[in-house]
Amino acid sequence: MRVFITGASGHIGSAVVPELLSNGHQVVGLARSDASAARVSALGAEVRRGDLSAPDGLAAIAREADGVIHLAFDHEMMRSGQMGGAADKELAVIRALGQALTGTGKPLVSTSGTLMLAMSGIKDRLGTEADIVAGGPRVDSENYVISLAEQGVRASVIRLAPMIHSDLDKHGFTPALINFARESGAAAYIGDGANRWPAADTRDIGALYRLALENAPAGTRLHGVGDEGIPFKTIAETIASQLGVKARSVTPQEAPHYLGFLADFAQLDGAVSNTRTREVLGWEPTRPGWVEDVKSGHYFAQRSTPVTAQR
Repeated sequence: MRVFITGASGHIGSAVVPELLSNGHQVVGLARSDASAARVSALGAEVRRGDLSAPDGLAAIAREADGVIHLAFDHEMMRSGQMGGAADKELAVIRALGQALTGTGKPLVSTSGTLMLAMSGIKDRLGTEADIVAGGPRVDSENYVISLAEQGVRASVIRLAPMIHSDLDKHGFTPALINFARESGAAAYIGDGANRWPAADTRDIGALYRLALENAPAGTRLHGVGDEGIPFKTIAETIASQLGVKARSVTPQEAPHYLGFLADFAQLDGAVSNTRTREVLGWEPTRPGWVEDVKSGHYFAQRSTPVTAQR
């Protein structure tokens, strides 16, 4: 299959591209800069230049492909406080890709996040693939992709855990939390830290995207999680032990000083199940969990910069 991937040069793309190539697929990767193009080429993929701000150009590339994986998102806009604008840009891209594939039966695998379930108010149970949020930033894109199943597209969405971790992760939420702890002198959690975040290894996620591309039924929501929910206190204590600082409980008002742009997210209880995903695709995460991976030390071998792109 000839597969077009947006976000091919990013964190998740660095696992998805090799996974596809090693399983006999051809890959065309989107690149918006010379540096991105070099990364895509080094992974072994064909490079096509383009940008999320020009969705019609992305649609033209999609029409030439046998399937599309959409990973890209404007994280820089999100970090600058323009979450709504970043979400609107993504929705425009998704609509263009969907229109390009309408009636073809080709697969479109898009990306969302599991934390939206926590933000929707799910409490006292694991969120599941069957849970649907009516609308909101990024949720609208997810729901539009699922609606494409009724328009002749084999569309599916992977909801990613907030912590996708491995030695490939240079700018994600885990490096951000580590940097915040370095800068503040403490690894923080809010209140008792009992709220939970899921996590997954990058290469396990690469395999999940391939399986979704090849086999996900139209209209399927999938959960890209290995650890279903790690208490945030455990996250803070694990980082603290590696940095040689203290883990500290903070109030919601104090949280921005210790957790930066993640302060609001760090209060969410977002544990989710991956049972349906494993049943539908036969996917089994096999690599170390988040705590074991962080304790292996690679995150601390060199300083990384705060999150710019999870993908």
